[in-house]
Amino acid sequence: MFRTGIGYDVHRFSPDINLILGGVSIPYDFGLLGYSDGDVLIHSIIDSLLGACSMGDIGDYFPSGDPKFENISSLVLLKRTNEIIRESSWAIENIDATIIAEKPRLKKFVKLMEKSIATTLGILSNQINIKSTTTDGLGMIGKGEGISVISIATVQK
Repeated sequence: MFRTGIGYDVHRFSPDINLILGGVSIPYDFGLLGYSDGDVLIHSIIDSLLGACSMGDIGDYFPSGDPKFENISSLVLLKRTNEIIRESSWAIENIDATIIAEKPRLKKFVKLMEKSIATTLGILSNQINIKSTTTDGLGMIGKGEGISVISIATVQK
């Protein structure tokens, strides 16, 4: 049986924070504000995986406000999510994600992000596809106020 789930997340930029996307540190003047490390890509992927398995969302397992998740690497949360879905006999087939950001330009970091995520999940890099795009100056993202990600995951039982 195959199932597919969609994830979406958005975080606002903030000064004096490192920008982390897909577990990769990206050189930029701002990072993403979040209870964990603000890794909007990983958060979206977690939601798409949990959605595909009909197992709720990221907040059900890693609630904001819980001290054990404050400033935690989102890769730790992704690894735990993988354990949770595997315990229910689900296996990841494919993940596709689009990062929506006016700045910084992310193309040169995509392969590093794919490798980081694949390593964390114990899957092949070719099971993950990450793209980046802009909003051509429109809206919150276009004004350079943050980053959003939409992702889709396919799992098999």
